[in-house]
Amino acid sequence: MKAGKNERGHEMKYKGTVFRFGDNIDTDVIIPARYLNTSDPEELAKHCMEGIDPGFADEIKQGDIIVAGTNFGCGSSREHAPVAIRECGISCVIASSFARIFYRNAINIGLPIFECEEAARNIKHGDDVEVNFSSGAIHDLTTNQTFRAQPFPEFIQEIMNAGGLTNFIRNTVAKNAAERGQEHAF
Repeated sequence: MKAGKNERGHEMKYKGTVFRFGDNIDTDVIIPARYLNTSDPEELAKHCMEGIDPGFADEIKQGDIIVAGTNFGCGSSREHAPVAIRECGISCVIASSFARIFYRNAINIGLPIFECEEAARNIKHGDDVEVNFSSGAIHDLTTNQTFRAQPFPEFIQEIMNAGGLTNFIRNTVAKNAAERGQEHAF
């Protein structure tokens, strides 16, 4: 599978309406601690961003995009935060910067994220935006502005394309076992 392309070889593009947030959006705002007693992705999605916008999960349409300022996902290291974002229908997050642990967790669970200060500064709430995963091009369809995020290296794109690290490893082990003629990997 080529980086930035799905199983059928098509470029991975995300297109949606922007929900805009500011700086230092922490994981307690993304998914409040009172919901951490579940790991059910659908239940987490119902409460996504509830700490800052109680109606957020009800307003999202599949494919919408979050744009935020600096240090998005700061706070605790819970994987629940990127899971809640992905499962409520958000296709990707664009921010000036991400907290280090959120950045890693997003990759691990297959939530596409893009660091681009210029896009985060200029894209407004309600704008329609298209993002090309493989090139890092971010096109604000409302204002006709284009921004460029640094695309992930090919191996990270492959992890994201697989839906996260666990799926990537599962697929790789199965592929390697099949190449050796083994029915089971272990």
